[in-house]
Amino acid sequence: MGDPAGIGPETIVGAWADASIHATCRPLVVGHPQLVERAVGLLGLAIRVEEIGSVAQAHPSPEVIPCLRVLSDDALHVPAATVDARGGQAAYEGLVAAARLALAGEVDALTTGPLHKAALWKAGHHYPGHTELLAELCQVDDFAMMLYLGQGDELRSPAGLAVVHVTLHMALAKAVAALNTEEILRKTKLVAQVMQGIKGESPRVGVCALNPHGGEEGLFGNEESTIIRPAVDRARDEGLLVEGPLPADTLFGRARDGAYDAVVAMYHDQGHIAIKLLAMHRAVNVTLGLPIVRTSVAHGTAFDLAWQGRAETAGMVAALQLAGRLAQARQATV
Repeated sequence: MGDPAGIGPETIVGAWADASIHATCRPLVVGHPQLVERAVGLLGLAIRVEEIGSVAQAHPSPEVIPCLRVLSDDALHVPAATVDARGGQAAYEGLVAAARLALAGEVDALTTGPLHKAALWKAGHHYPGHTELLAELCQVDDFAMMLYLGQGDELRSPAGLAVVHVTLHMALAKAVAALNTEEILRKTKLVAQVMQGIKGESPRVGVCALNPHGGEEGLFGNEESTIIRPAVDRARDEGLLVEGPLPADTLFGRARDGAYDAVVAMYHDQGHIAIKLLAMHRAVNVTLGLPIVRTSVAHGTAFDLAWQGRAETAGMVAALQLAGRLAQARQATV
């Protein structure tokens, strides 16, 4: 459920009332049942929260939320909209417990509510975010964050649009220094693989340039020719439908119009801004490269809205739907 000080519990409860969720998956909440009950009361919904002791006891329905309690009562005392170590600890413990259930095969997919990075650090867990923590829990080195938008009025691509990031949670100066051909190739292959499953055929991938105008033939930088283009060439040699490096300001417009199914962004904001401008509340965060399926809302804890009954739930609905879809696709290949 994420940080209890944020909008995670509200988005879960708000999404629970959407019939499409229950047609897609059999959901259960990992956290603290009293926090879920608070959110139910806040939203005034006729839903009963049922505390369970194991996944096998979960019998979800639009009227019943099974909640596996993994948090101490400390989580109940976290003030709303506050950076609190107890909130960071609750988010950490909930995520670890849920990930372990997925790794053990007790659940087929994991969808996470937002955590607050400063609260996570205050609790002594020094991770940049969910992505890096999950990679460590799953013991993988080759991973990436992908933002995904499914079909909608904003897009002309029938497979939706995915954006994967070569660098992620770091200062921009460090992100530029961290770029290398191998990482760009790895991220390109990861996003092509997941979009192959979603689209059902080879996806078209556009790779962003780093510099304005694609470097303008070296006038504005040479990373395009020395780092990015070699990765594109190698991806093509491996049979992927890849183009680039292309200036990001025009690449995303072309992707929106259906020219590409996926985009490889060089740094966090290059990808995030474009996707969130298109449809922030429908965007889904997916961690690629894990042995488990993990999706998440693409927004944060939204302390300015938390525990006011104003939280947007479309992102949680989309994240749960995509989790179910990816889990089914993974099962079909086993």
